[in-house]
Amino acid sequence: MKYLKISFYICLFLTTILSAQTKDITLEDIWSGTFRTERMDVLHSMVNGQQYSVLNFDRASRTTSIDIYDYKTLEKVKTLVSSKDLEELNYFSDYTFSKDESKVLLVTEEEPIFRRSSLGSFYVYDINNGSITSVSDQKVQEPTFSPDGTKVAFGLNNNLYIKDLNSGETTQITFDGVKNKIINGITDWVYEEEFAFVRAFEWNASSNKIAFIRFDETKVPEFSMDVYGTGLYQTQQVFKYPKAGETNSLVSLHIYSLSDDSTNEVEVNKAYNDFYIPRIKWTNDAHILSAQYTNRHQNELDLWMINAKANTANLVLTETDKAYVDVTDNLTFLKDNSFIWTSEKDGYNHIYHYSKDGELINQITKGNWEVTNYYGYDEKTKNIFYQSVENGSINRDVYSIKLNGRNKTRLTKSDGTNDAAFSADFSFFINTFSSAKTPPEYSLNSAASGNLIKSIKDNDVLSQNLSDYKTSEKEFSTIRVNNNDLNMWMIKPANFDASKEYPLFLTQYSGPGSQSVSNSWNSTNDYWFQHLAQQGYIIVCVDGRGTGLKGAEFKKVTQNELGKYEVEDQIQAAKQLGALPYIDASRIGIWGWSYGGFMSSNCLFKGNDVFKMAIAVAPVTSWRFYDTIYTERYMTTPQENASGYDENSPINHVKKLKGDFLLVHGSADDNVHLQNTMRLVEALIQADKQFDWAVYPDKNHGIYGGNTRLHLYKKMTNFINETLGDKIEESVMEKQKTKIKG
Repeated sequence: MKYLKISFYICLFLTTILSAQTKDITLEDIWSGTFRTERMDVLHSMVNGQQYSVLNFDRASRTTSIDIYDYKTLEKVKTLVSSKDLEELNYFSDYTFSKDESKVLLVTEEEPIFRRSSLGSFYVYDINNGSITSVSDQKVQEPTFSPDGTKVAFGLNNNLYIKDLNSGETTQITFDGVKNKIINGITDWVYEEEFAFVRAFEWNASSNKIAFIRFDETKVPEFSMDVYGTGLYQTQQVFKYPKAGETNSLVSLHIYSLSDDSTNEVEVNKAYNDFYIPRIKWTNDAHILSAQYTNRHQNELDLWMINAKANTANLVLTETDKAYVDVTDNLTFLKDNSFIWTSEKDGYNHIYHYSKDGELINQITKGNWEVTNYYGYDEKTKNIFYQSVENGSINRDVYSIKLNGRNKTRLTKSDGTNDAAFSADFSFFINTFSSAKTPPEYSLNSAASGNLIKSIKDNDVLSQNLSDYKTSEKEFSTIRVNNNDLNMWMIKPANFDASKEYPLFLTQYSGPGSQSVSNSWNSTNDYWFQHLAQQGYIIVCVDGRGTGLKGAEFKKVTQNELGKYEVEDQIQAAKQLGALPYIDASRIGIWGWSYGGFMSSNCLFKGNDVFKMAIAVAPVTSWRFYDTIYTERYMTTPQENASGYDENSPINHVKKLKGDFLLVHGSADDNVHLQNTMRLVEALIQADKQFDWAVYPDKNHGIYGGNTRLHLYKKMTNFINETLGDKIEESVMEKQKTKIKG
């Protein structure tokens, strides 16, 4: 009997192994949340350096809470506030502490405006007495505590207001705000999208001054989009959108003084008239404001120090570049008002230390690799903490280094993507790690050594669930294309047979400074690629010239010629991959979204002897239709560079179309306007070219909501199967016939 039992368990074990990885990943699985990862939401390190807070959501009671945890034990210390205890709101979706953490700002009922902006109902919760106060009886934008925690400034109807939390009084400090004309303290559309910020006002350290940027949009051309909704008549969304070469907002910098209720405009002696103000930041000195100005071409960036007391402005640092200078959020003032700055001036993005007057003290990091994130500076240990790709451009690690550039230490141990959230006193950091093989893991680590102290959260349940599905490894490599070693990954069918031929499907984004080939956990699209691999496709991604994290020269080679070198690389890569014995060169497709859609369209038209099909979602079809800040950064203006705009835009190459083309757009795309697709459609029609297309009503650049994403990916999958999958279908039919005969 004993041996029979052992045999039974061996059979059971083998059956379990054989039954594992038998489930196909369906499109419904992907968009139903089956592969959702666990995460730590709104992580905040408390000022004591010993505790952290997170936003937790209780699915059973449908309530949210801010919970406090101890770094050393990782145990929950207390619930700071829960929506179930508040009559004023049913839930909150985000929170922000005052500097002394005696108050917390809660937001509920958020309404998105554009990509980063939103309106919301905000409440101030007083931790000491448990009281809750509404910031405004209207929905407002970007409420921000004064450093002393006694006031909140916010934007409403294009003006700025201050609420005194002690008296309850609200004071309006600007009065000329008008929709589509004047905006005070909140960015216009193009600043929000391309300089990646919404709040254009800042409190000084003494809580008695507010600096803000004023936008005069009066002469900026308007763009309108029909919103179809459910009514009998459509409505329109009308907003100011400066397309390449057109008039921008006139921006000006102002400082409001609470003590005498006065506002003064800041004047700096710029060498150029057409300019942007992409960043403002007060120094530790309550009278000194830093402001970054850049010319319209964005190839000069000036850092000014403005003395609000003396009403003077000094230029302390100027960065110039043949192509453009990146704007970052890395500027950090030390106690003596010397500052940390990042720059590509030696060919790679590195960290520099300057005196308060702009004299270079030293270059802190050096090497043929990029700093990808700056975390902060510990005054006690003189350590700077940062993230870089020194361990290979597809990996990211966390490092520490002394302010003098010595004693560099790699703090993270595992190859993949590491990202840190440091405690306020820089004793600990919570590391988020993932790789192509490992879903996100959160761990507590020592900031001194990087050593693991304790695991906080993992996604082992997801890993276990995935073990039931057929999946293929993402294989990383490089491919030599046009004299460059380009990063690449490949996903093959799980039952890959090198003696057979498979259709090839390329995915890419390819935009300036971007990265699609990274050693990190699956995005939603990665599950779609697994779904396609299960059907017999080989999926490949190649980061061509112009993408990021391999130095300024590699990134900026596309200057004035967006869509030239990137397209050449994708076409050549497809040719070389098509020469592999297991790839059917007659069945190669490509797809992309946004910049990736611009690329996939160009590749199909210009590479008509290589690509059999392409899908373009929300593509730019002519750079003449896109905004000033992004487009002119890489192309200058169309008046200066007409050939660069026209020779590389898909709309001018429609006559070359030979393969199958699917074009998709959302009708309410405020970013890449439907105009791009409509103009391309008309050009294709007049060139007598057949194609497929779909417009998703009232959907923005992300094309989501309800059943939309599932519908879109079913459409794209069906199109791929119809255009590339003919032999796959024949193979499946043959297998079915064999089964019937058997």
